[in-house]
Amino acid sequence: MTPAARVQAAIELLDEIIVAAREAGPAADTIIQRWFKARRYAGSKDRRAIRDLVYRAIRRFGDRPESGRAAMLGIAAEDCALGALFDGSTYGPSPRLEGDAVAAGGLLPGWIAAHLDPLAGPPESLLERAPLDLRVNRLKTSREAMLERIPEAEATLHAPLGLRLPEGSPIEQHDAWLSGQVEIQDEGSQLVALACAADAGSFVVDLCAGAGGKTLALAAAMENEGRILACDVNRERLSRLSPRLERAGVSIVETRLLDAGREPEALAPLAGTADTVLVDAPCSGSGTWRRNPETRWRLTSKRLEQLVTTQAYLLDIALGLLRPGGLLVYAVCSLLTDEGRGQAEAFASRHPSFVQAEPAINAGIPCGRGRMLVPARDGTDGFFIACWRAPC
Repeated sequence: MTPAARVQAAIELLDEIIVAAREAGPAADTIIQRWFKARRYAGSKDRRAIRDLVYRAIRRFGDRPESGRAAMLGIAAEDCALGALFDGSTYGPSPRLEGDAVAAGGLLPGWIAAHLDPLAGPPESLLERAPLDLRVNRLKTSREAMLERIPEAEATLHAPLGLRLPEGSPIEQHDAWLSGQVEIQDEGSQLVALACAADAGSFVVDLCAGAGGKTLALAAAMENEGRILACDVNRERLSRLSPRLERAGVSIVETRLLDAGREPEALAPLAGTADTVLVDAPCSGSGTWRRNPETRWRLTSKRLEQLVTTQAYLLDIALGLLRPGGLLVYAVCSLLTDEGRGQAEAFASRHPSFVQAEPAINAGIPCGRGRMLVPARDGTDGFFIACWRAPC
């Protein structure tokens, strides 16, 4: 493909990604994979160049552009070499015309500034390329053994079982992953599991388990002894946990699909029995903008309000599951005040008998009633974590 044809391909992909962001469609990576699968003529260098152009545009504009062409013209306004490729050549983009829409603006959506926690760091740090982190499965091996087996890996700074690889490393083809000795998991996510301080033999409820990354980390921390109930309202996400459990050699996890809005009824028999409840709540995902920058184009103020309401609802469900003295852990992969310190303050006001507890981790910035992990400071995805003890 010619350089101009690559630009036109990026424009077409961005058009699909913009529509998907507006209509809650597939993620950008999914769209890109499908696009290339249908165009076998694009070689590896073409695919890499097109993908880089697409993500360059996604990372550059916080507000959703009008179109893929507007996005690429916005990049071209800052890059003369790219602008020269709007030359009308075969398979390339047509020349720029007066009146063409040109994307502009900052790295973050304009409305988000008032919601971003002041401790989040500069916008650029929230959009840098993220590394690939692994968690060593202590049920099968040790970090020392994996550092020898995967020589390109480095030990993570904060998580005691974490490894860090360069972005894009093909770890899923490595026998260490295939045999369940390592799992792909950001260091920040590993620290959330550590904050639960789960012991062997305890009963833990992972209320929003999703595909179970933190569930697996909890099971390993518990030495595969005790009981974990992994719940979620999304059948497709929860179904991905079973093969992961088998690969990791975990046998103490029970999965439970819940009906949204009817969780209290389904969980009522467990009232007052859990040693720990983890609420890894649905959130804006602003802490993962390094990995999924197009989610900035999906978030709206209305959606944020809905998420904050859901988070409070889940926290109030969780507290009823705890035994006296049990630990409630609230985590969101977010750097927005509404979902972090604001949510923790609201919970403390509603339930003053719950005692604030310090998360059992060695990273993060004290932040109101919790602790915040920040990409620029901690090198992890962005997280807010808060813990409380139930009254005895």
